[in-house]
Amino acid sequence: MQLKIIITGATGFVGEGVLLACLEHPQISEVLIVNRRHLALQHPKLKECIVADFMNLDAVNDQLTGYDACFYCAGISSVGLKEAAYTHITYDTTLHFAKTLLALNPDLVFNFVSGSHTDSSEQGRIMWARVKGKTENALMKLPFKAEYNFRPGGMKAFPGQKNAKTPYKLIVGLIGLLSPKRVVTLQEIGQAMVNAVLKGYSKQILEMDDIKALANA
Repeated sequence: MQLKIIITGATGFVGEGVLLACLEHPQISEVLIVNRRHLALQHPKLKECIVADFMNLDAVNDQLTGYDACFYCAGISSVGLKEAAYTHITYDTTLHFAKTLLALNPDLVFNFVSGSHTDSSEQGRIMWARVKGKTENALMKLPFKAEYNFRPGGMKAFPGQKNAKTPYKLIVGLIGLLSPKRVVTLQEIGQAMVNAVLKGYSKQILEMDDIKALANA
């Protein structure tokens, strides 16, 4: 089975790593990256769709049609943002994009990159965790073929990845030495996402152990 995948956030750390993993995967025939700015990368499998505003997709609907899955890796740090602004980016934009893809691709599998310690109750004290939990809960209610929420902790960069800051790489490397279970590679995340489409998984919320298990399934 050959898959056609949409990836968002490919200009960021997680998205770039997942993209590189997907381009190497033998069962992926095409990857469409949906970005706000151009990514300077060329590959026979790669297509690009530039969208200035993810809340306004009407002009590119034809480019978003005919895909098997979306790996939604776009996101932003909550540092310095008030809850309303962070919610607009993390919840409103994600849900609008997801609903648009669902209307265009009824058999789509949607994989959302959330984060470790996301708050499914939506009631906790940590703002970003509440908003991520709200987003996960809303996505799980949509009638996708399947929907999975990935909650990675520390992430090791994909080999050759450009968007990986040295201080972060050093910190994650140290965490990996002290507590290997708290670190996952972006190659594993990418492989787990592909396997979620090809093989499915028993849970919709995937913590670190789940991500590693699915990557090796």
